[in-house]
Amino acid sequence: MPNAYEQAGVSVEAGYEVVRRIKSHVNRTKRPGVMGGIGGFGGLFDLASLGYKDPVLISGTDGVGTKLMIAQMMQKHNTIGIDCVAMCVNDIAAQGAQPLFFLDYIACGKNNPEILEQVVSGVADGCVQSEAALIGGETAEMPGMYNEDEYDLAGFAVGVAERENIVDGSKITPGDVLIGLASSGVHSNGFSLVRKALFDIANYNVNSKPEELCGKSIGEVLLEPTKIYVKALKPLFANHIIKGVAHITGGGFIENIPRMFANNLAAQIDTKKWQVPAIFNLIEKSGKVDHSEMFNVFNMGIGMVLAIDANKADEAMQILKNNNEQAYVIGKMIERENVAVELL
Repeated sequence: MPNAYEQAGVSVEAGYEVVRRIKSHVNRTKRPGVMGGIGGFGGLFDLASLGYKDPVLISGTDGVGTKLMIAQMMQKHNTIGIDCVAMCVNDIAAQGAQPLFFLDYIACGKNNPEILEQVVSGVADGCVQSEAALIGGETAEMPGMYNEDEYDLAGFAVGVAERENIVDGSKITPGDVLIGLASSGVHSNGFSLVRKALFDIANYNVNSKPEELCGKSIGEVLLEPTKIYVKALKPLFANHIIKGVAHITGGGFIENIPRMFANNLAAQIDTKKWQVPAIFNLIEKSGKVDHSEMFNVFNMGIGMVLAIDANKADEAMQILKNNNEQAYVIGKMIERENVAVELL
């Protein structure tokens, strides 16, 4: 049977076209250390060329979750790749790593070169923002597993740090100041609850414009890309003033902040120190979600929490201000009593 694979639902020619389309986006992400280009069986990176004395590789992998459904509802695919990169590079940056390279994986029901190029263009944008190179990836056309208009996206990042500069939270002590870096919105976690609250319970759709969102549609606000914090953290790491970092992803404040310190400590957070973005209040009201649970699911407007020695907190805030980063002093470390995170 001629063209049997195509009749089974997989277009080899469309796969070739995707590779052709994305080459220009890949080229935008080149950085020192990259060897060769895409098209081989593996991506090559020359770590020795970077001059590290005692390098440790730090890696992370993640996806975008059901935020993909919002992109597909909006038929807007050129930012979801930023989210994928952000979820990976923010995790490794939280341990003091400088991202080096990134690989993506796209699975789809039907290979639509125009849509997949948009997705990869977003991945490339995220790589440029995080100073990582896009050195490879995989596109899998999987009819029967996904509907023709569906796709999934995941990624994998590798970064490097000098062994002595790895941030593991081991130096955090009572009295250390906690600084929160503003999020760009919901980021890429909790979207199953978002969809239930806004679409199933409140009967909004992606085009709805509740007055709380000041003229923006729900889809626009939800699709705002996850903020990438690599450049914000870089000068703080260079000045050796960060003792711990928590990336506020799935599990919100309650799960993620304790990941950066020992069991004899607790984080005391004053939730009045920043203004929670309107989208979170809308989700809470629409879904009748308990206020405390919101902090156990979402970032609530704070995408990263930094532990800083109290004597260096002003210096850290000035560095962040000089780099146009929105940051707040949101709490302090205390000796642990009953809970790991105390919300005031």
